[in-house]
Amino acid sequence: MRWVIRLAGVVLGLVALFLVALVLVPRERVAQLAAEQFEASTGRALTISGEVRPSVWPRLGVRTGPVTIANAPWSDEGPMLEAAALEIGLDTVALMTGAWRISRIALEAPVIRLERSPEGQSNWDLAPPAAAPAGKGEATPAPSAGGGLSRFALDEGVIHGGRVVWRDGRSGTSADITALEAQVSLPEPGGPADLTVAGQANGRAFAAEGTVQEGASFLSGRVVPLRLSLVSGDARVAFDGQLGTAPAMAEGRIDAALGDLADLMALVGQPRPDLPQGLGREEVGLAGRFTLADGGTIHLREGQVSLDGNRLAVEADLTPGEARPRLEANLRAEALDLSRTAGSGEEGAGPAGAAGSPQGWSKRKIDASALGKLDARIALAAGSIDLGRIRLGATKAIVSLDRGRAVADLREAAAYGGSLAGQVVVNARDGLSLGADLALKGLATEPLLADLAGFDRLATRGDVTLKLLGSGTSADALARSLSGEGSVAFGKGEMRGLDLAGMVRTLDAGYVGEGKKTIFDRLTASFSIENGVLRNEDLVLAAPLLRATGAGRLEIGARTVDYRFLPRLLPREDGTGGVSVPVLVTGPWAKPSYRLDMEALVRQPVEREMKQRLEEEAAERLGVVPDEGEGLEDAAKRRAREALEDEAGRALNRLLGGD
Repeated sequence: MRWVIRLAGVVLGLVALFLVALVLVPRERVAQLAAEQFEASTGRALTISGEVRPSVWPRLGVRTGPVTIANAPWSDEGPMLEAAALEIGLDTVALMTGAWRISRIALEAPVIRLERSPEGQSNWDLAPPAAAPAGKGEATPAPSAGGGLSRFALDEGVIHGGRVVWRDGRSGTSADITALEAQVSLPEPGGPADLTVAGQANGRAFAAEGTVQEGASFLSGRVVPLRLSLVSGDARVAFDGQLGTAPAMAEGRIDAALGDLADLMALVGQPRPDLPQGLGREEVGLAGRFTLADGGTIHLREGQVSLDGNRLAVEADLTPGEARPRLEANLRAEALDLSRTAGSGEEGAGPAGAAGSPQGWSKRKIDASALGKLDARIALAAGSIDLGRIRLGATKAIVSLDRGRAVADLREAAAYGGSLAGQVVVNARDGLSLGADLALKGLATEPLLADLAGFDRLATRGDVTLKLLGSGTSADALARSLSGEGSVAFGKGEMRGLDLAGMVRTLDAGYVGEGKKTIFDRLTASFSIENGVLRNEDLVLAAPLLRATGAGRLEIGARTVDYRFLPRLLPREDGTGGVSVPVLVTGPWAKPSYRLDMEALVRQPVEREMKQRLEEEAAERLGVVPDEGEGLEDAAKRRAREALEDEAGRALNRLLGGD
């Protein structure tokens, strides 16, 4: 029975408390107290309309009808706040001592309008009415930080089902936050304020929590210590430092994992940037010491940036501009993988569509519009850079970006066992064009050509100079538009898949394929390029057994070759040899065909070679050796006369009885 008695006692206590509230709590007085205290603290009128009803549970207080808070005098957007109802909770302990203290304020379905005027005034900059002039001999009180808000304290402030409308008259931007649920605690006047917020902005859900060390000063726009974290979808941002709102300023440590930027950009009402793969298309991360200075400049120090798995140490400054922002940055990376920058999973992209694949150059459209989003000067130092078709070792470069035109000035770059220097230009101002002026020293051709064109048949080392210019919206279009010039000078090496000496020596075109090769001591050539066609007329190849010249063309766009070698076997020590037979190389450069040019062989003068072979045969079998300046026929006649004369002499001697 005791629990029944206790339950009855609790019920009677609640009834008694309700009666006390009805009788002792002056409902109109509590509402008036709240309005007076708010206006004294902020200088804005708080209007309470409708019936004021007492509340006992879960705390003692009152509930009102609709309420409004006046806006700044310069605003014409209506009340700064209007809510369907207001709940005011009293401090019960203070009430027992005879003091009236508001401990809780809850707003039901409020609409909060936050504005910044074209002149930069903020309607949330709340200040109490100007103090009356001080009397004679009296000091004028100095305004405290946060105005009257420095005297304001609240154990709990709640917003349920709210909406925030943001308008910036200076920048023209706006935002609309709905389904707002918020809770704030400011237990000490002018002290720390704890805040939790959840809602939807531009249809994207978010949640935030933080602590402001000086709540009243923060509301007045001053820079105060703050800790804040925000989550929206895959985006997470944490900030620990100082923040002010009038003007916007911040300094502190930031740690952000932003996913593919879709959630964050949707939250602020902006489209997701179409970043290339390898440069933030799938994942963006940021950590470091962040500063937002007066004037809107952004600075990052001790920065660590993650872009699709690429990790960079960053020191950067971003300055707003009239047409576009400007970025000054120093970037350092152990390794950069930009192999997917042009895209993957499309026709001609990735391994199946690389330069050496049967599919040819990629026809996928290259979107370079991101180059027009900002101007920049970036100093880059990387241990290695994978560009997909080209791989660089330790690299130092300056990248400049001006109105959609990017210039990469390669100060130092290790490439394929040698070094690379020069400039590469990508211009997206009107369409897309590509230019290069490069000098490669001591490079190994085998890995370079394999990466660049899927061609691994030339293995040597040497120097290359190259000037290129092309335009087009795909790799295929660029390759077919290339123009320029260049030269190569290589040392010892080998040409695989072709044995020129064997072909010429045997007049057999079968000296091609796996295991066949031409070893050489030197190879030089110059070339010109026009409309994607490379032409060469002066190739010289020096080998231990032969010398060769060459001329022909390479269709860079179609990736085919039409080339003619003219190898000549070196004469032997006895002066014989020196045979020359043209060799034609045609077809796709990944798998060309080789054949002897028999028509040219028939047309070329070969009497001397044939005479030499006949003379060798006559000397060996008949003992006919032509004298200097004597032909083979004359030598044979002379040898015949000599033989007859010798025989007649011997017959005469016998007739005369000689020996």
